[in-house]
Amino acid sequence: MVETIFTSPFALNAVLPFLLVFVLVFAILQKTEILGKGKKQIDALIGLVVGLIVISFANAVDIISRLIPFMAVALVIILIFMLLLGSLFKAGEFEMPKWLKVVIGIIVFISLAIAVLYITGAWDSLAERFSGDAGSGVLTNAIFIIIIAAVGAAFWFGEGKKEK
Repeated sequence: MVETIFTSPFALNAVLPFLLVFVLVFAILQKTEILGKGKKQIDALIGLVVGLIVISFANAVDIISRLIPFMAVALVIILIFMLLLGSLFKAGEFEMPKWLKVVIGIIVFISLAIAVLYITGAWDSLAERFSGDAGSGVLTNAIFIIIIAAVGAAFWFGEGKKEK
């Protein structure tokens, strides 16, 4: 197999994670203007330091390298969903309802949490703790508590309009 510059260990373990972290930190600092307006040099310096710190820890680089494919696939799925949803509207009239944004946000958050737990290896220990001998029914009890809370919330908030 031919090794390209992007598949070399140096690029995969140093350059690409550094660039990703640097650009993300720089963009967040620029967008939020935490350090003040027009402070590009300071934002870049902080992005540089955070990027260098991240690549100095092999565990962090490993998590980033294993999380990027999940992110790419998830973004493609969201793009296809948005294209299909947008095809139902006239040009320029598409706007997502607020409830759909909330549902997508919740799904993205849960998916990201599960992906991070799986990549870091914590998923197996959590699954064993909740469903194995160590858990002794903790998962079953938690599911029943969640169901009872959801039914209670549905009764509490789902009354509808009262007629006088």
